[in-house]
Amino acid sequence: MSEIDDTQAPLLDHLIELRRRLIWSIVSLLVAFGGCLYFARGILGFLVAPLKAAGQVKIINTEIFGGFLVEVKVAFFAGLMIAFPVIANQLWQFVAPGLYRREKQALLPFLLATPVLFTAGAAMAYFVAIPVALKFLLGFQGPLGGVVQEALPDVNSYLKFIMQFIFGFGLSFLLPVLLMLLEHAGIVTYEQLKGAWRYAIVAAVAIAAVLTPPDVGSQLLLAGPLVGLYFLSLVAIYFTRRRRERSAATDIDGETQSAE
Repeated sequence: MSEIDDTQAPLLDHLIELRRRLIWSIVSLLVAFGGCLYFARGILGFLVAPLKAAGQVKIINTEIFGGFLVEVKVAFFAGLMIAFPVIANQLWQFVAPGLYRREKQALLPFLLATPVLFTAGAAMAYFVAIPVALKFLLGFQGPLGGVVQEALPDVNSYLKFIMQFIFGFGLSFLLPVLLMLLEHAGIVTYEQLKGAWRYAIVAAVAIAAVLTPPDVGSQLLLAGPLVGLYFLSLVAIYFTRRRRERSAATDIDGETQSAE
């Protein structure tokens, strides 16, 4: 009876609980958005720092309300990043009562690893991949048939570019969490993942080609970690599966001894 927590709650109670969790998530996002809107100019300065480091000292705005809308976009982007752990925790609080204690213990490490891996991917994008991509893309300016080709990036285009990089790398670094959850749910097996490593490499290259500029350096900066994370996931799944098997064997032995 104590194995699962109050799973027989009526549908209305579940809807009320879902509404409460959504309200907390929205409130946390709005609070983070409000705080980031106050510091939006400073956050924007942080985001354009790689552009300045690449030698570009000017960025243009082609819309009348562009400056205001840019700061709103920056504030929402930063607020979403800050509120992400709270939103993930609210999702966990909604799902957890319907799980067995053993399932909670198995899924909790994934919940804790999610913001860590996402932050690691975002940091790699900002400090490594974006500077490499900007160096490549800005390298095309200069003399061209008697005229000078000068790069004048638009602030909206640049924000789209850098947000795509940060979110793309952040989400890509969640690959181990996704694979381990799929294996834990029985959707895929360790043997299937192990046998599909060649397809995983092709998929990593394809994902990198979509999320990064068309230079080989930027693509390798994403494809390489993705392949490494895939094989790291295989190692983690192998050991977690062995631990589950030992735990199951121990439980069977315990039930047998109790029966005797």
